[in-house]
Amino acid sequence: EIAKFCLEQEHVEVFSAVNGQEAVEMFEHSEPGFFDVILMDISMPIMDGLEATRQIRSLNRTDSLTVPIIAMSANAFEEDIEKSLQAGMNEHLVKPLDGQKLAETMKKYLSDKIQK
Repeated sequence: EIAKFCLEQEHVEVFSAVNGQEAVEMFEHSEPGFFDVILMDISMPIMDGLEATRQIRSLNRTDSLTVPIIAMSANAFEEDIEKSLQAGMNEHLVKPLDGQKLAETMKKYLSDKIQK
């Protein structure tokens, strides 16, 4: 909710899923290229963010391997970061989220889509 609030303050359109399964389904039923980036909480009910990421990456879509997926987790140990990367995530941000770090990370992956 904090990430959503921060992004909406910057006029970013945000779509939310309540669990990992819903996140996979939202991505799967969207048009290729619809989502510019996915912020994926690691700890979610029904399906965690690691499994959701693995499923998104395995979909037979043109964007399933290229859409940036950024982990959000309270776990900051090196092994937690490694698990995120092994699941197919591009970055691992630690909660509570730092708004500046979130913005920098998003800009890193969206620099070609940001209007200047």
